Amino acid sequence: MSTYARLPLTFSRGEGVYLFNTEGRRYLDGIAGIGVNGLGHAHPAVTAAIREQAGRLVHTSNLYRIAEQEALAASLTAVAGMESCFFGNSGAEANEAAIKLARLYGHQRGVEKPTVVVLEGAFHGRTLATLSATGNRKIQAGFEPLVSGFVRAPVDDIAAVEKIAAQNPDVVAVLAEPIQGEGGVRPLAPAYLQALRELCDRKQWLLMLDEVQTGNGRTGSYFHYQQLGFTPDVVTTAKGLGNGVPIGACLARGEAARVFAAGHHGSTYGGNPLVCSAASAVVDTILGEDLPARALARGEQIRDTLSNLLAGDERLVEIRGHGLMIGIELRADCGELVARALERGLLINVTAGNTLRLLPPLVISEAEAAELAEGVAALIQSLH
Repeated sequence: MSTYARLPLTFSRGEGVYLFNTEGRRYLDGIAGIGVNGLGHAHPAVTAAIREQAGRLVHTSNLYRIAEQEALAASLTAVAGMESCFFGNSGAEANEAAIKLARLYGHQRGVEKPTVVVLEGAFHGRTLATLSATGNRKIQAGFEPLVSGFVRAPVDDIAAVEKIAAQNPDVVAVLAEPIQGEGGVRPLAPAYLQALRELCDRKQWLLMLDEVQTGNGRTGSYFHYQQLGFTPDVVTTAKGLGNGVPIGACLARGEAARVFAAGHHGSTYGGNPLVCSAASAVVDTILGEDLPARALARGEQIRDTLSNLLAGDERLVEIRGHGLMIGIELRADCGELVARALERGLLINVTAGNTLRLLPPLVISEAEAAELAEGVAALIQSLH
């Protein structure tokens, strides 16, 4: 179906931070499969894990215990400070699980119509519930009626959430991205996120963080909230967890970890032996090679280089982000730069119309980071 406006380009192989098209031309991958290939392409540890597991067992279903799933859950909950984990196949499924968990939590507390606070500019997925939670009318249009049970608040305005709390006794949770990715790589203020944590504690709401894009080492810690001095009740992740193998996870702690019982939620493919073996190799590599620290250093290098090269450039509004999640906001829409970047052998992305988004692999070297930053700066300078 015509659901994608695809670029006229096909890749046949990848190696590290580079992709090669069917004609053999090399491209520096500055978007990493939309934040997925954190370990780059054809990483030996992931390749070995997939090969070995595929030769033993691919799928059994969740009717039975799955040793590989239990091992991955143990690793993820340990690094996240969580207690339990549900595996699906995508970030949208992870967020669906969180939304269902919040509703069931509310019903178990006697709330007839549980409501989740979501934020303007948010993106949580394209299923009906996650689309309804998303703060983008453009991608919601045509899919009404949307799912009820959400109330929207402006970003970084704790007074607005306090007002919602005073007016709506059915609120049971807050769902937020610590950095809004599709919304233009916009970090939420740490003080605001910390105030949300305090408010949720006071109101006995669940604080649910969507770390589908920010998680798995991309912003300088395994999960972004680990830089903020608090732990959410629920965290969702996907993208970089499987390095290209489809997997998503919804993790919970405390009371939230005990909401679901057998039959409340499920997935045929979720957490099967193949994807969990691949994801375990990813987690082990991220932690073993301290890739969050590398992401922090290379991200700072890229932002500093861009700032120096674009100093005084009237086309530039702001460079923002954390680690290797970088947004370069321009004064005008810049979608044309994606095609121009291909001519230079670069793969980039534009989000929110006027923001260049960079999500390169965490394994990017200093020289490769310099190549990416200099290439992007030249692209911006080529705009009229």
